[in-house]
Amino acid sequence: MRTFPLLAWLFAGSVGLGVGVPPARGSEGVEFFETRIRPLLVEHCYRCHSSAEGEAKGGLVLDTQAGWMNGGDSGPALVPGEVAGSLIVQAVEQADPDFAMPPKYKLSAAEIAALKKWVEMGAPDPRREGVAAPAAPAIDIEKGREFWSFRPVSDPEVPRVVSASWCSDPLDRFVMEGLERAGLSPVGDADRHTLIRRATFDLIGLPPTPAEIAAFVGDPAADREAFAKVVDRLLASPHFGERWGRHWLDVVRYGESTGRTRNYPFPFAWRYRDYVIAAFNNDKPYDRFLVEQLAGDLLPAASASQSDTQQIATGFLAIGSMNLDERNEAKFEMDMVDDQIDVTGRAFMALTTGCARCHDHKFDPIPTADYYALAGIFSSSVGLSGYGARLGGHNNMRADRLFVLRAEVAGGPGTALEQQEVAMQDGERRLRKQLAELRDAQWAVEGRVTCHEMSAGGRWFARYLGGAVDGYDVAAGRGRARELGAQIEGLAREAADLEEERRRASAPIPSNLAMGVRDSGRVADSQICVRGDIRNRGREVPRGFLQVLTTGPQPELPADASGRLELAEWMADPSHPLTARVMANRIWHHLFGRGIVRTVDNFGNSGERPSHPELLDHLAGRFSGEMGWSVKGLVRAVVLSRTYRLASTHNEGSYARDPENVLLWRANVRRLEAEALRDAMMHVSGRLDLAPAEGSPVQEIEIDEIGGKAIRSKLKGFAHRSVYLPIVRGFVPE
Repeated sequence: MRTFPLLAWLFAGSVGLGVGVPPARGSEGVEFFETRIRPLLVEHCYRCHSSAEGEAKGGLVLDTQAGWMNGGDSGPALVPGEVAGSLIVQAVEQADPDFAMPPKYKLSAAEIAALKKWVEMGAPDPRREGVAAPAAPAIDIEKGREFWSFRPVSDPEVPRVVSASWCSDPLDRFVMEGLERAGLSPVGDADRHTLIRRATFDLIGLPPTPAEIAAFVGDPAADREAFAKVVDRLLASPHFGERWGRHWLDVVRYGESTGRTRNYPFPFAWRYRDYVIAAFNNDKPYDRFLVEQLAGDLLPAASASQSDTQQIATGFLAIGSMNLDERNEAKFEMDMVDDQIDVTGRAFMALTTGCARCHDHKFDPIPTADYYALAGIFSSSVGLSGYGARLGGHNNMRADRLFVLRAEVAGGPGTALEQQEVAMQDGERRLRKQLAELRDAQWAVEGRVTCHEMSAGGRWFARYLGGAVDGYDVAAGRGRARELGAQIEGLAREAADLEEERRRASAPIPSNLAMGVRDSGRVADSQICVRGDIRNRGREVPRGFLQVLTTGPQPELPADASGRLELAEWMADPSHPLTARVMANRIWHHLFGRGIVRTVDNFGNSGERPSHPELLDHLAGRFSGEMGWSVKGLVRAVVLSRTYRLASTHNEGSYARDPENVLLWRANVRRLEAEALRDAMMHVSGRLDLAPAEGSPVQEIEIDEIGGKAIRSKLKGFAHRSVYLPIVRGFVPE
């Protein structure tokens, strides 16, 4: 039977793994353990199952890998890869009340799901010791600064190579130097048909048309000059932003629902998606792109439209998953802060900063104090996601937990709703003012204030009693008081009804609302949560940045602002050792199928080392220097290089010496992603609508828990590009 490669991979992936999930790579598995499993074990299990605590109930300890492998009186605590056969899963699911752990309560659904996923991944666990690990030594920040990625970006000299005539860009010389040192030679160039197909998919995610292929193949210009015309056309295409915006949305965990235990929709997340696509299309300088996402609300704006755009950019910090069943408001907020620290560290610095929430980072020089220095910055801000902690009641989306766009063009289909909102708010203020006046009048009639005080009040008293202050009829006054009391009760009910109507009307209907963050007005440093437990507070840590990436004293943060703007500017400074390196590596990864640092989200000690460190610094320096942080500029330089234009021809001798093609003696053969495959099939069949989608189908879903049927019904006949498909957590399009 003949199968397409994608289908064959999907079929193969479902065999032998039970649930079709491939085993986690080392660094990914360790990261999952450190961020999701170790904190869970510390909070819920160590009190009774820890050699460090001197407790091994049932003969089981869980603070070492050997502990769960050896197991207790009932045998091994878990079987890696076998969820159903693992005792620890059976215990936390508590189907058998005599075998329920923890004994006095049950883990949340999200915690149980994380534990299952860990077992399913093969139970990666970096705790190799047979006994509990001793207390970790204090982190040496100075020594940590010697690590390759924490050193300043260098300005390496462009190498002199024998085959200089082969090189068409300085970056080629770095590649050729490695090949010559290894005694290898690059294969020939790709033919024009192959090259235009490669570049068109890489730059806009669509196949070239027959006319485009014919024009390039028949162009009499030299190969590089003819190809430059193709590249410039693709970079100018509006589809460039859709293709590269999709890459960025993957990095920043873009989703249109809360996920976790109660999966509620984010009807306005699409505005951030559109911001990202426009930023790549307009070639917004990457340093500005970074600052707007972290602190766009704190930047000056020349117009309401610019202010809206900058606020929408901060949706980066608001679109993370959240547990709406969390009743502890402090924990809900700290979990949101943790998500913001984690995504900021990964996206811009390729660091797993979130691992330091419960303990000093196990691999990188990031002490817990540095984590809470960042936490003070983010906890001094308010996340405008539309939702909050459940606190025992039903969690409904609220307009006051979202940002209201000010520019007229931003309202779109929600302009009428905005007018309704304003009318309701004005009506509510009017009612509450009348309510206050009626209460004042009632107090006057009941004699709670003196005649002198009433006459000083003057006009309102005459309005309600219809007479002079002195010598009024007390009996009539009491009757009037009863009337006023009835009016007060009626107004109170009307105000409450209006509030409920405003709440219900604002959420489900598309309007000029957006997700984002703003400073809370309650700026405060954060206390360390010992072992990540919000109930166990330690010393207070001043707001600040990662010590290993700063020299000298920490920057001084304003007392009346969160410090997000200063954090963003610190990361966007060309002297920052990670920002330009990380983005240059991401661009290389998307153009070659593998980054110079293969672990694109991890430049720390548990990540892989760069295959061409001087090349990475060369690209980072050009990106933040002469190119002015232009993503299109760096993409153009790489795509026009001789290295990118190589054929994928096999060479037995080169393969024997470099089977993984680390030295880039040929082009890597890459599979097309599912989204690009869908777009390509629909495009060649004439069914793809190339116009940008307006909004998202998620806007049409009721503000309630989302089911798969509701999402699938919205996808019928959806003909726009895949980047516009709704990304609902738990129900990603099949």
